[in-house]
Amino acid sequence: MGRVRYNVALVLANVLFGANFSFYVSLTRYYFTFQQIFMMQVATAAAFFIPFAIFSSRSYRITVEDFGNIFIVALLVIYGWMYMLVWGASCTSPIDASTISTLGPVFTLFVARVVTPKSISWLRIAGAVIALTGAAVFLFDGGESLVGNTREGFGNALVLCAVVAIAANTVLIRPQLQRYSPAVVMGWYYIIGCAIAAPFFWREISGINPLRLPLGALFELMYVLVLGTVLPMWLLYFGTEHLTSIHTALYRYIQPVVATALSLLRGQSKIDRANVVGAILIFTGIVLVAGGGALFNRLVESRRSRPPTRE
Repeated sequence: MGRVRYNVALVLANVLFGANFSFYVSLTRYYFTFQQIFMMQVATAAAFFIPFAIFSSRSYRITVEDFGNIFIVALLVIYGWMYMLVWGASCTSPIDASTISTLGPVFTLFVARVVTPKSISWLRIAGAVIALTGAAVFLFDGGESLVGNTREGFGNALVLCAVVAIAANTVLIRPQLQRYSPAVVMGWYYIIGCAIAAPFFWREISGINPLRLPLGALFELMYVLVLGTVLPMWLLYFGTEHLTSIHTALYRYIQPVVATALSLLRGQSKIDRANVVGAILIFTGIVLVAGGGALFNRLVESRRSRPPTRE
């Protein structure tokens, strides 16, 4: 039962993240720029997580090497993932963005291979190729150029970049999460992120008055800032600290289910042929990436245990 709570944390995190895609579209379409939403997300997360870093004795035991890793991952999380994700999601449909976000295991596999060199089974390689083919369906559906920030293909490409960033993060930061705790590490993420964003912060949010928003838009904004950013990020790292990187990434399957249901209910997008073909390729590929290693090992073992044939 000890590991159940970590799995539950990841399930809940991905349910909450999934709803964000629908709210990003409606908020950026009518009320805010994506930069404003990003800055408000950073400010909200900073207000919650920075005190954990400041008041924890663990912060003052962080080594120079660990801090260097935290600094790099902070850039990946805040500017590689959060910024690129809200930018991309504002340009494309919730269905496309959430489905592409499930590609995490493919890039987690590649990053883990670089960090800890191990052989990769041909089943996993095949799965990665199939999944990336599915991503290409979303990127180039209808032959659209990836240039221009109103194009769905461009938005899908940005979401793909965000997926690469968060996949690298789940592999690179695990040792520091185990040594210093998720809350402390995330506190340092936002100290670093706020220091970099400080020159642009006031310019982006100075004209925002949430009290003037309609009640529905205010709910969406509060959801994105608290239930869609702070809570799921903490749940994500709570689970990541105790589960494998590939295992963690697999729960992203939940995001497109939630995002698709919400976007269809709210009339924001429709399921077309590209959605279906791309999703089938991506999901099939991810299954092979996640389970291909174990299946390959079983095939090898069964061959070794097979009695030799008589001539």
